[in-house]
Amino acid sequence: MNNWQKLVSTGILELYVLGETSSSENEMIGDLAIAHPEIRQEIEEIELAMERYAMAHAVAPDPIVKPLMMATIDYMDRAQNGEAFITPPLLSETSKPADFAQWLNREDMVLPEDTDDVYAKIICANEQMMTAIAWIKQMAPQEVHDHEHEKFLILEGTCNIYVEDTMVSLGAGDYFAIPLHKKHHVVVTSAQPCKAILQRVAA
Repeated sequence: MNNWQKLVSTGILELYVLGETSSSENEMIGDLAIAHPEIRQEIEEIELAMERYAMAHAVAPDPIVKPLMMATIDYMDRAQNGEAFITPPLLSETSKPADFAQWLNREDMVLPEDTDDVYAKIICANEQMMTAIAWIKQMAPQEVHDHEHEKFLILEGTCNIYVEDTMVSLGAGDYFAIPLHKKHHVVVTSAQPCKAILQRVAA
């Protein structure tokens, strides 16, 4: 067995591709790769194998994460700029859009034209509750809540909320609470985006 074959058998090339080798090891492997095309080829094959493995085991990011993260950043920026946050009322079957008029009538609580599918503006958040104005253009993906009660008050548009095998159709003025531990997703049924007060309350 040649020296370069012994090197391959140690597994150091896998560590090299992963970026786990030292600078002196990198220099040694670089020199050997120049001198031995077989090592260069082995490195390329390891890179391809790792790429295939990563693609085969990739987990698609939850599409709701980005809009909620952006809403959180916006909320924090507003707090740093001195906005005073008032705790909104708890959503219930008797809730009305007028209960949230002081937020709904604000000029900054609007849907940007370039929104992909889901957009939110947080109006208040603390350890016990997060309340936001949310817009959904087409759908909100399936999720499950084990530690918070999720509630909706529809303001504009219509949607179907699917909770496991049950479908509930909602329109402006309708309230709905998602049961804990149940898979659910939202599909918009109106031409206009479905706008709602979204509230998540710690269970």
